[in-house]
Amino acid sequence: MAIRINRVYTRTGDKGTTHLVGGDEVRKDSPRIEAFGTVDELNAILGLARTFNEQTIASGATGRAGEAAREIETILMGLQNELFDLGSQLATPPGSEYPGMLVVGDAEVTGLEKCIDRRQEDLKPLESFILPGGGTVAAFLHQARTVCRRAERRVIELSHVESIDTGAIRYLNRLSDLLFVLSRWVALHSGTPEYLWERGLRLGRKPARQE
Repeated sequence: MAIRINRVYTRTGDKGTTHLVGGDEVRKDSPRIEAFGTVDELNAILGLARTFNEQTIASGATGRAGEAAREIETILMGLQNELFDLGSQLATPPGSEYPGMLVVGDAEVTGLEKCIDRRQEDLKPLESFILPGGGTVAAFLHQARTVCRRAERRVIELSHVESIDTGAIRYLNRLSDLLFVLSRWVALHSGTPEYLWERGLRLGRKPARQE
């Protein structure tokens, strides 16, 4: 489908309202706007992770680090496109569905699970909780994981007041799991140590690091 955007500003939202797919006017702080707006925020963070990962590719990284960077590029490109589809889905209220509309559901959830299982094969079982970090790309993936959890909460909130396809909730739930696994997987193949949580860490004690 060809898309043409000629104007960036329209002034139609200056009073705090906007329009959904189908034309319904709603407040910008409505549950549906909060839901797909948070999905958009998540997509932006994946864009950051992807941008820094592309720097690794452009640097000519070889061996497993280079292979992993190219693999992550493919994964993140797919996730960004799926999230854009999900945002469009959430922006479409009941009764405004249109022919050919994409609905994120079981097939995409299964794809996420397969991606998790494949990367888990390379990772050792956890012996401690992981603190966000592990290099630039891994750190952005950790941030994306937390925003994904918030997006999931926003979609659940929306489901309490409006009818939605529950595939969106399942997708975001599984995506947050994948982002956690990917953050660890990237740290592993980039050779960057992860930060481990130490219970009751006291000032002056050196944090543990996992090689």
